[in-house]
Amino acid sequence: MIRPIPVKLIEDVARELTARAAIDIPPDYREGVRRARDAEQNRLARFVLDQMLENWEIASADRRPMCADTGLPRYYARVGNEAVIEGGFVALERALRRATAEATAAIPLRPNRVHPLTRADHDNNVGAHAPEVTYAFEPGRDFIDLTTVHKGGLFGSDYRMLFPADGVGGLKRFFVDTLVQFGKRGLACQPAVMGVGIGGAKDTCVRLGKEAACLRAVGSRNPDPAIARLEEELTALGNYVGIGAMGFAGTSLVVATHVEVAFTHTGGMPVGIHSFCLSSRRATARLHPDGRVEFRTDPEWFTDYYRRETIE
Repeated sequence: MIRPIPVKLIEDVARELTARAAIDIPPDYREGVRRARDAEQNRLARFVLDQMLENWEIASADRRPMCADTGLPRYYARVGNEAVIEGGFVALERALRRATAEATAAIPLRPNRVHPLTRADHDNNVGAHAPEVTYAFEPGRDFIDLTTVHKGGLFGSDYRMLFPADGVGGLKRFFVDTLVQFGKRGLACQPAVMGVGIGGAKDTCVRLGKEAACLRAVGSRNPDPAIARLEEELTALGNYVGIGAMGFAGTSLVVATHVEVAFTHTGGMPVGIHSFCLSSRRATARLHPDGRVEFRTDPEWFTDYYRRETIE
């Protein structure tokens, strides 16, 4: 008999994940920024990268959020097909909302969530459809992988409906156009992890672009060799446009590019692009039925099952 995962454990872990995400930048992104700093020739851009690295060290030492704008907390839950949750998924979502409110006061987080029209604010980052919870499932497992991401909610994403005749060249043009606009208009805080979602419907490619940016570790590669090569080409292009850290001239615009695809309508090639900026805030924990909790920084979101292509 499988033991249910206690809802109190879910709430406690979510609260801890929220603190870790706000304060501790994942080591894969830190290392990516260090490499960008070492390669950057522009004096101002290199200075900015040095200050970013120093800021992260101070935030970790003082246990304070690394950025004054603590973004919009959201959750990704990968649930094993054999997992049982005490109280079910309604209890899980209630626990995540309580954890978000408690963490907002305790860490503290900036209460960014407001009603879009009245600007009413509950002062706890909880409201209608907030925080968002995205689910995925995994066969033959009895645990929950819970990830929190604190993502800025204003800028850093774009969408375009391309067509088969545009091909990879058209995709690259859209990618460069987007990066130049982000850099010129201050719509993202560079250096960034760029996520590119290709295919599916409009909402699918936009979702995949965000997940690719936020839920893959720097240094990971798409298992499809052709897509992995495209990731490298897009990163090289992004760092060739002449924009560096925080919009200064340089070569440190893109830390990594992650591409994910979905089968789409034969007549189109929708593309969503998402930027996970220097505040790359994420943290993950695996919750087991026996109460064990394993914290880690790589969400491991894109499993083989998640990327499955055809009938099993």
